[in-house]
Amino acid sequence: MKLNKCTSADFDRITEYYKFVIDNTLGMKTYCPWIYGKHPTDEMIKNYIDSGYMYFLEDNSQIVAASVLTPFQDEDYSSVNWSIKLKSDEVSVIHLLCVNPKYQGRGISKILIESLIDIAKRDSKKGIRLDALYSNTRAHRLYEGMGFKKCDVKNWYAGNTGWTDFYLFEYYFI
Repeated sequence: MKLNKCTSADFDRITEYYKFVIDNTLGMKTYCPWIYGKHPTDEMIKNYIDSGYMYFLEDNSQIVAASVLTPFQDEDYSSVNWSIKLKSDEVSVIHLLCVNPKYQGRGISKILIESLIDIAKRDSKKGIRLDALYSNTRAHRLYEGMGFKKCDVKNWYAGNTGWTDFYLFEYYFI
C-alpha cells in the first residue's frame, strides 16, 4: 500500500472515487450523509489538491482510501473547548476521510490516519484535530480506538445536513 499526494492529474480519478464511495458504502446515508456536489464538491476537492492537502492510499493502482490534511485549523475550530490551546498553525486537521467499501473492515482507515499523523509530526505540528457527524458512530469508535479524545460538541451548518451536531476530536504528540 502506498500513500500518494494528489496532483491536478488525479482530479478526475479522485472525484470519481468519492462519488463511488458515497454511492456504494452501506449505511452512508445514516452514518455520514455526504451528497456529492454539496459535500464534497468539485471546487472543494480542486482547492485541496491545488493546495497540496489531499492524499490517497493506493493498492495495485486502486484507490483504497483518501483524506485531506490541512496544516492549520479553520476559524470554526477557535470556539471549540480543546484540552490544549494551540494556535491555528500548530495543528493539522483531517477532513473528508473515506475508505473504498471493497476495502472496509481491513484496517485501511488506521493505516491512512497513521500516515497522516506521521506527516503532521514531520511538519512539526503538535497534534491533529477533526470533526465527525454525531451520527457517524463507526468513525467515533475508530478515532477513540486510535487514541483521539472526544472533547466537544458543536452545532454547525453543513450543506448536506443543515444544522447538525458534530463531535470534535483531538490527538496530541507534544
